[in-house]
Amino acid sequence: MKLLTLNCHSWMEENQQEKIKIIIDTILQKKYDIIALQEVNQSIDKKVLFKNIKEDNFALTLINELKKSGCSEYEMLWDFSHIGYDKYEEGVSIITKHKIEKAYCFFATKSEDTSFWKTRKIIGASLNIKGNLIDVYSCHLGWWNDEDEPFKEQAHKILERVNDDRLTFLMGDFNNNAFLRGEGYDYLIGKGMYDTYSMAKEKDNGVTVKGKIAGWNENKEDLRLDWILCNKKIQVKYSKVIFNGENRNVVSDHYGVEVKIEEGEFNG
Repeated sequence: MKLLTLNCHSWMEENQQEKIKIIIDTILQKKYDIIALQEVNQSIDKKVLFKNIKEDNFALTLINELKKSGCSEYEMLWDFSHIGYDKYEEGVSIITKHKIEKAYCFFATKSEDTSFWKTRKIIGASLNIKGNLIDVYSCHLGWWNDEDEPFKEQAHKILERVNDDRLTFLMGDFNNNAFLRGEGYDYLIGKGMYDTYSMAKEKDNGVTVKGKIAGWNENKEDLRLDWILCNKKIQVKYSKVIFNGENRNVVSDHYGVEVKIEEGEFNG
């Protein structure tokens, strides 16, 4: 069972089509079961194709490119969080090859104003994996000490939806540095979440951001902002940073994280 999380920074990257190809080739080779994506953009002025999905939706673009490559087993969920850079509807997405039994969408922030760039929405799904229901959420949260939308309140809204009776994954860009004590990472771990990175038998340094990026304009450090957490202790074969220039070429201002869960965790 392979999981991937990636903040795509979509349609804002140089050589975007080349980077889409890198992502597609990686999905085809790795055959991820669940993919959580953040900063999944679509243009405000593009045509709506179905529901709230427009023709240049980045997750839809990935699905279509996979189909062109002969892979039709993935389906997607997407929802809109806020306007970005005055021209995009920025959202979060889940792409999976497993049956989606139920989809979830909710605001993690106090604000539900999509014109406010700090407004955050979470998308989730209950997936049928080998006869078991497993929940997964794609998360793009705010900063620990943000005056308008503090991280702790957003985290609480997610945690109150975690079903203790089933395995649940929180995947995404948490905008908190896991190397820094006493902030967002420690808060979630203190609330009973487990880090797949910590549980992994094989792991690297975990760094997903180097230097300054949007939202971390003064940063000069190596950061671990992108995590895959779960609500139960499980056997994790490995946790690897991907799209970092060493494990595949860079495709975004964030690197991705891939984990492999031991198959026994999903056999019921």
